[in-house]
Amino acid sequence: MACETRIIRTSSKDPWWNLAVEEYLLERVKPDQCILYIWQNEHTVVIGRNQNPWRECRTDLLESEGGRLARRLSGGGAVYHDSGNLNYTFVTGRELFDTERHFNVILSAVRSLGIDAGKSGRNDLVAQGRKFSGNAFCIRKHGANQHGTILVSADLDNMTKYLQVSEEKMRSKGVKSVRARVVNLSELKPGLTVDDMVQALIEAFRKEYGSTADVEGTLRKDRESCEALEELYCKYSSWAWRYGEAPDFDVTYETRFPWGGVEIGFMLRNAIVSKAIVYSDAMDAAWIESLAGIMEGMRFNAEELANRILGSAAEAPDDVRAMAEDLACWLRSKSF
Repeated sequence: MACETRIIRTSSKDPWWNLAVEEYLLERVKPDQCILYIWQNEHTVVIGRNQNPWRECRTDLLESEGGRLARRLSGGGAVYHDSGNLNYTFVTGRELFDTERHFNVILSAVRSLGIDAGKSGRNDLVAQGRKFSGNAFCIRKHGANQHGTILVSADLDNMTKYLQVSEEKMRSKGVKSVRARVVNLSELKPGLTVDDMVQALIEAFRKEYGSTADVEGTLRKDRESCEALEELYCKYSSWAWRYGEAPDFDVTYETRFPWGGVEIGFMLRNAIVSKAIVYSDAMDAAWIESLAGIMEGMRFNAEELANRILGSAAEAPDDVRAMAEDLACWLRSKSF
């Protein structure tokens, strides 16, 4: 299907601004449009939509050393960004959203540089068995995006220093550390720069979509767009968005499934769930986010909560129903 294309490369390395621009594009993408948005953050940890920041990142250390914490719209896990890491976002109309085409752009770009690369699982790209790109997705009624990272020459020592990855997650990946699992592309092709990667990415995008779009350095701004971007920037930079609540729960349970880790905290009043918070690095961010509301007001009873979760996913896609079944089985095993 033919589509209108845009290519935007921002010079900003402010994570809150870059994420604001990303959501701005998502909110305004045309039905027949595909946008490639290229961006970088400096000295930043970005966590998934439903993650607990204190569990995923050494936040005090990061901020004491001049770093920033950011939270994105999509699900998935925490990542470290610096000037050796390149970020990309494909923003399309809902009907044009095609992850295979997006992955093909990235893989074609990397292969054009002489590096053999492939896809692993649902959202990772690998070279010589190690991950150089992770992806996440956000799908709305009229538009959708896929965004990811490309490790070119990132500081892997800082990645290891700031990210707190559970031993259980590492065991599930079959590796002993974050560093052992990832690779910079410059290790595989000495001398490779971020600018080299950017150019290869742009050329691959143009080829895939038949695009003749020029590279835009900034968004076209008017009063309305400036106000919208300022509002989004305030959201992404706010404590409430980045950190959220950290209440003292009466009961907390956590486990890991093949599709992601889950931590559920319950606050109880007279054996009723007065408040629940669900943290997870699962990719299906919207359904995970809905779980707290589904459980609040229920009796604190494993069977009833399990049935409520199953019922909430009865009309959902197969992958969400499978997640609900896993959660229900796990809760029933607690017998509270």
